[in-house]
Amino acid sequence: MTPELALKHIWTVAGCDPVALHAISLGGADPGLPSVHRVGALASATIAATGLAAAEYRRLRTGRRQHVSVQMRRALAAFRSERYLRIDDGPPPVLRDPVTGFYETGDGRWIQLHTNFAHHLQGVLKVLDCGNDRAAVAAAIRGWEGATLDGALADAGLCAALIRSPGEWAALEQAQAIAGLPLFEIERIGDAPPGSPRPADTGGGADRPLAGVRVLDLSRIIAGPVVGRALAHHGAEVLMINGPHLPNIAPLVIDNGRGKRSALVDLRDAAGCDTLSGLARDADVFLQAYRPGALAARGFGPDELARLRPGIVYVSVCAYGHTGPWAQRRGFDSLVQSASGIAWTERAAAGCAEPRHLPCQALDHATGYLAAFGAMVALARRATEGGSWHVKVSLAQTGRWLQSFGLLPDGQQVPDVTLDDVRDCVATVPSEFGRVLAVQPAEELEETPAFYALPPSRIGAHDAKWA
Repeated sequence: MTPELALKHIWTVAGCDPVALHAISLGGADPGLPSVHRVGALASATIAATGLAAAEYRRLRTGRRQHVSVQMRRALAAFRSERYLRIDDGPPPVLRDPVTGFYETGDGRWIQLHTNFAHHLQGVLKVLDCGNDRAAVAAAIRGWEGATLDGALADAGLCAALIRSPGEWAALEQAQAIAGLPLFEIERIGDAPPGSPRPADTGGGADRPLAGVRVLDLSRIIAGPVVGRALAHHGAEVLMINGPHLPNIAPLVIDNGRGKRSALVDLRDAAGCDTLSGLARDADVFLQAYRPGALAARGFGPDELARLRPGIVYVSVCAYGHTGPWAQRRGFDSLVQSASGIAWTERAAAGCAEPRHLPCQALDHATGYLAAFGAMVALARRATEGGSWHVKVSLAQTGRWLQSFGLLPDGQQVPDVTLDDVRDCVATVPSEFGRVLAVQPAEELEETPAFYALPPSRIGAHDAKWA
């Protein structure tokens, strides 16, 4: 699969005007990172789709098309943005808890634990009945059969994945539940008259593609926040909403908080729900990455939002899919790689004993850009035909698509890409955290360059209201 064919697939699934594809150029070829999977094609295509959708949305207002270009090396740098982040020229960010990683089970299988949140770590240690130490965890896991431990941790609401081959994954009911789904879904969920967002200067020019678009970003970690970040770098006003009790990972708050304001709203009480309802009434996009049904239980599901704010574009991001027996299972990019056969395939290609992940959080980033693309397509439909819309994406559907691209037999032989190799892809901005060195948007728009109008800010730095 080439980047061009992958982009055409995205564009076709969304039913977009094929003429627009003449206004984009892609450069570079896989492998751009050490992997047998065509990660570069995935990065280039999803980022290009986002940039082209932004250009097309602006065309609705101005009548002018503009050229968009994406170089694969820049797209791959964007897919590794959290790795290249630096604060005050300091060391690379620490993103993982020491217990997170692969472990061999008693029956010779491998399982991955994800313990980057303290309550997930404590839950795993309780199930294993061991101390907070990799050696103790490894010893405890050797007393379990892999499938039994995988099930026990999932039943406890914890984050783990048994390493499966692609064939084992395909045989599971969850894989079968999403096998017939498209890469993403954009469905009409309510009626509303056609209309564009309010005219506004969102801190960088009223001519920006998403000027006047208001986005509520209820997401954390990578996939969901990348959606809001991508919309922000095309001019949307993005207000990130966190619960005061919810954990975060500090470097990801910085990397994915660029271009956004940040407020605290506690949905555990009525006052917080009233605040969010008030914000939603004036929003254009409502982005959430909770497990399916979690926000609906508090009155903020897609149907409720369509009634509260006719014309809303509701974006849902999840791990394993919005349907099937694993829809409620907690998951992250690396776990989906482990469960679906990607880590197995990378290990087999490397000829090593331990499973091996992709050289970037490709499912997170690609899913985030696909969701941002879907949001802009839905905004365009709202502007021309009206309606409220629901965009649905999942890491597992993105992973399934990547696996369909075919493999690069010698893909792991290319050298890794260091920060020094991508110095032309990063820039420094002053912030309350210090001098933040971070990857810049990879898509290049001829007339309206993508950029971040705001530096990252701490969680809760702003009031819960629109600018």
